Amino acid sequence: MADEFNAEQRRYLEGFAAGIGAARITGGLASGQAAAPAAEPIGPDAIHLKAQDSTVKAGGKLCEQEKWKRAESPFDGHNRLKAEAAQGKAPKPEDNFRWRYHGMFWVAPNQVSYMCRMRIPNGILHHWQFSGVADLADAHGGGYVHVTTRANLQVREIAPEHAQPFLDGLTEIGLTAQGAGADNIRNVTGSSTAGIDTQELLDTRPLAKSWHNWILNDRSLYGLPRKFNVAFDGGGVMPTLEETNDIGFQAVEVLDGAAVPPGVYMRLVLGGISGHRDLARDTGIVLRPEACNAVADAIIRVFIENGDRTNRNKSRMKYVLDAWGFDKYLAAVEGKLGRALDRVAPEHVAPRKATDRFAHVGVHAQKQPGLNWVGVVLPVGKMTSDQVRALGKIAAECGDGQIRLTVWQNFIVSGVPDAKVAEVEQRVLDLGLTTKAAGIRSGLVACTGAKGCKFAASDTKGHALIIADHIEAALPNLDVPVNVHLTGCHHSCAQHYIGDIGLIGAKVVVSEEGDTVEGYDIVVGGGFAETPKIGTEIWKAVKAQDAPLRVEALLRTYLAGRSGKDETFQQFTARTGPEALRTAAEAEPALREAA
Repeated sequence: MADEFNAEQRRYLEGFAAGIGAARITGGLASGQAAAPAAEPIGPDAIHLKAQDSTVKAGGKLCEQEKWKRAESPFDGHNRLKAEAAQGKAPKPEDNFRWRYHGMFWVAPNQVSYMCRMRIPNGILHHWQFSGVADLADAHGGGYVHVTTRANLQVREIAPEHAQPFLDGLTEIGLTAQGAGADNIRNVTGSSTAGIDTQELLDTRPLAKSWHNWILNDRSLYGLPRKFNVAFDGGGVMPTLEETNDIGFQAVEVLDGAAVPPGVYMRLVLGGISGHRDLARDTGIVLRPEACNAVADAIIRVFIENGDRTNRNKSRMKYVLDAWGFDKYLAAVEGKLGRALDRVAPEHVAPRKATDRFAHVGVHAQKQPGLNWVGVVLPVGKMTSDQVRALGKIAAECGDGQIRLTVWQNFIVSGVPDAKVAEVEQRVLDLGLTTKAAGIRSGLVACTGAKGCKFAASDTKGHALIIADHIEAALPNLDVPVNVHLTGCHHSCAQHYIGDIGLIGAKVVVSEEGDTVEGYDIVVGGGFAETPKIGTEIWKAVKAQDAPLRVEALLRTYLAGRSGKDETFQQFTARTGPEALRTAAEAEPALREAA
């Protein structure tokens, strides 16, 4: 029968048969008669293909994103994506997903354009790179830049035909966006004051850069079951929030009497995902710093092989840890490494030194005599391109030329001589910004929100600034740092659960017909660093217009009832209890009148 077909027809039939087989593997067709065994996957994507095959063999159905990855690798499809974008085409859902492997996020309908998220290991870049990003934002984007909660930069309003030119421009200034989105390992965070902090135990810059390069040069580490976060904390005065990451490496001092020689090690914590109400937990494992890459690699490969590829809501590493327990997971990691990892009991580890919530704002002496770092407050992480260029010039002319981004959506200029501090403060002020630590504005964190993200239920950045203006007018004498975090959805990009006061976007029903307005659920008592804690929800469905008064009532209750200036909002909440705090806040006159 085959002889009746010409060569072209036979090639078509062979391709059709191969397509049917692939569709069965990915869950696209019901299996009928048993097909011949598929060839063993090879190449850099083999570990992912085998995991997908195992899922299907066990009776699971791959989610859409897994099918898209299998149908065409986002890296192999890059030239097609580039050609289509050059014609001004909006991407299909599957290509929107693939573009994210290159750092580009199509954010329609909120903005009919791309947003580019970069990779800046440890959040540190040169002043000329900082200014170069501003030039790219002007040439290809909306003329402004955002600092993110992973000490990173984003540029928005990039038209399709400008997507690849923008990425090419990043390459020209020594930056990349590869793997900054989708099912990949995100920007590597480290201590913002690495190398200049008198308190630090270890400089995280070499570790963050080494892990960054490890990721970029191993394609098998792309295409995980879901996104993955890794952070390094050097034990300094400014926390890195490593407890909110899938993997956290914490610099600790191991004392005499432990199973390992005394000295500085990296303690391994696992499973942080604050949006799912979980912080990373201590595994008891300590590592020499040079071992971090190999251990992180093994942890991720266990996740690649065993993470859920059917349900996106349960596809983070936390859920493998929940199902297996830490002991089983770590045994699998040790199996990949071919060796046991060292464990040290908590009593043989020195406690973490206290952090300073204002360390990322204002003037602070460095370990280098006569030099300082100066933290600049940004309005929920946003700068115009002109501000970026001017700030880069300040870093070049008054500091060491580096820009250090922080997880608090601002940045610091390092290496500023004592004689130049006043000049830096004045030049920043002339740009409409400030270096002064304020009670609420310096601890204000907000995700992109409804103006730029389809998942967000509320305009977080806009409402955050309204809350800040209201609190500064109502409570001008707020004399302690308070962290207020606003996030638009359950992804919790602004990590609302670890704020003193956290707000998560919600649609509030305001009529019997089901009409809604923007609003928030509110939690209190979260914490991080030496006092990590997931906050407790006290109010649901608060209209956005009422949120400033609720925050004011909470802060008034705190100021009136604290045992002294040294008692933080988190400590007050723990002592009082979230329910009692809510009751007291609702008794505040301003809130009663509004009700």
